[in-house]
Amino acid sequence: MPDPTAVSPEHSPADVVCLGETMAVLSPPDDRPLADQAALRLSVGGAESNVACGLAALGHRAAWLSRVGDDAFGRRIRAELAARGVEVGAVAVDPAHPTGVYFKDPGPDATRPLYYRSGSAAAQMGPELAGAPELRGPRIVHVSGITAALSGSCARLLEEIVVRRTPWGAAGRRPIVSFDVNHRPALWSGRNADAAAALRDLARAADLVFVGRDEAEALWGTAHPDDIASLLAPAPLVVVKDAEHGATSYAAGEATFAPAPAVEVVEPVGAGDAFAAGYLSGVLADLDEPSRLRLGHLTAATALRSRDDIPDLSEALALTRR
Repeated sequence: MPDPTAVSPEHSPADVVCLGETMAVLSPPDDRPLADQAALRLSVGGAESNVACGLAALGHRAAWLSRVGDDAFGRRIRAELAARGVEVGAVAVDPAHPTGVYFKDPGPDATRPLYYRSGSAAAQMGPELAGAPELRGPRIVHVSGITAALSGSCARLLEEIVVRRTPWGAAGRRPIVSFDVNHRPALWSGRNADAAAALRDLARAADLVFVGRDEAEALWGTAHPDDIASLLAPAPLVVVKDAEHGATSYAAGEATFAPAPAVEVVEPVGAGDAFAAGYLSGVLADLDEPSRLRLGHLTAATALRSRDDIPDLSEALALTRR
């Protein structure tokens, strides 16, 4: 029986390649704290692969590039993403380092992630991965600031892709480099000054930036969307998300605002990734700016109504066809 995760070396490029760590996720079945639970549910989750799954669900060819351990969690991740239509044939299996794990701990105000990813297989990614052939042909390469926090070698990998554009050289076909700031304070463990400078510099070098208004305020002390876009110049396209209020994109000196639909929130985890998937789908479909933002809001709303890191986007897809 053929391996469902295998990809032929002659395979034509994906529309989007998403690069970053994906972990096994252990989560409670309800909103009680982790300490009160008798059993947990196993799933998978990672910011970049969440985006890849969303794009695949929206009808695009998406590939995920990363490393996993040679363990049950790594096999589960590869199989589940492949079942969701994501190409995973270029994912490396590391026999010496484990797949990362995180737990969800629901609280009265928010769900807190508990990470067990130090020394993971994905943290061993380094600048040599920038030479992967999968990066040379897609229309979009999507990465996030989470990768920069995993290890020094991962930070150098992002610099090669986002800043130096090493995979494409001077004359190569250059994709849109999409960067989600995705500041995770727990991963920077007291290095907030490093996080502020590193994430700012990566965002300024990208073609398309996603950033939350709240995380920009925490990182850089900049709270207004207009000021955030100015801070991240010369990035040509910046999308500032402001939770339930809406999102504003800035391109060629023009700001476009789209209000967020009213949603009864079950859990916010994964909503930013779903928004990015919807917006990038609009980029691939050459939609205008209001339509891209609307699609991002629709996919984010689907995630907000789910406890899953990777929600079923069929509802959002149906709404886009109305």
